Amino acid sequence: MPFLDLAETATAANFSEAAYLAANPDVQEGVRSGRLASGRAHFDRLGQRQGRRQRRLPEGFEAMMAQKLERLAPHLRDDLPHRRLGPKVDYLSDELRALATADPTANVSQNAYDPHVEELIAAHPDGLILDCGAGQRDRYYSNVVNLEIVDYDTTDVLGIGEVLPFRDASFDGVISVAVLEHVRDPFACAREIARVLKPGGRLLCAVPFLQPMHGYPHHYFNMTVEGLRALFEDHLTVDQQYVPTSLLPIWSLTWIVQSWAAGLPKEARKRFLSRRLSDFTADPLTLLDESFVKDLPAEKNFELASGTYLFAHKP
Repeated sequence: MPFLDLAETATAANFSEAAYLAANPDVQEGVRSGRLASGRAHFDRLGQRQGRRQRRLPEGFEAMMAQKLERLAPHLRDDLPHRRLGPKVDYLSDELRALATADPTANVSQNAYDPHVEELIAAHPDGLILDCGAGQRDRYYSNVVNLEIVDYDTTDVLGIGEVLPFRDASFDGVISVAVLEHVRDPFACAREIARVLKPGGRLLCAVPFLQPMHGYPHHYFNMTVEGLRALFEDHLTVDQQYVPTSLLPIWSLTWIVQSWAAGLPKEARKRFLSRRLSDFTADPLTLLDESFVKDLPAEKNFELASGTYLFAHKP
């Protein structure tokens, strides 16, 4: 099926500050927070050696989007307020924004497609696949409809998962990768996904379990294997659940350790990183007075917590 690449390897000859920041959310955040002087400074020091990429909109991109939206038009709901943004359609009314807490955000959400997703896309070259919460895509497909709450360059339709702006049985497949943890009502999203799938249509859904808190712009729920199944089993036939290479436990372990270390003062960080892995098989009570436990700031405790307390009262 036709697609366009929207990223290229950044070089000294073609470097663009805006394009580099658009393709590298971590660098963009570093510049915004003041940790990095500029995207160019990162590129010169690390990015060129790492083979970092930058955004570009190739010739034919706007025409491909317009053709896709024309094919999609019969499947769009007309019972919800909406407006045109060029070829795009914006269903983000104030009411739906409030329902989904779709706050403005400067964050850039990006996740690459794995082979399973690519196989689903390839299986329906003349059909339509919904990427429900697509984020910003480096590759733009003619048969994948990118739904988002953020108007990225690759966003086709602006809307929310709890009230999908599509008619029943519109899509041959739905992709939901690293999205349902960020919505306030994942059960409503699951019902909507099932509604817009054609009979026989396929769903590919991935959610975090043991991952630290992260937000685009919010993070509400992580899920066990049973929790994810419970979202869909009343609406769809669940064919398989498994842990792919990209979500093996090693990713959780390294994420937690790296983020923990990054949040510590210099001396506490050195002490933390000098410990042996076997040290952490001890009773946690014996580690509570360690500097790498006591000196972790509150925001890191929330991000990496084993659990949190809530206190409330009824007015």
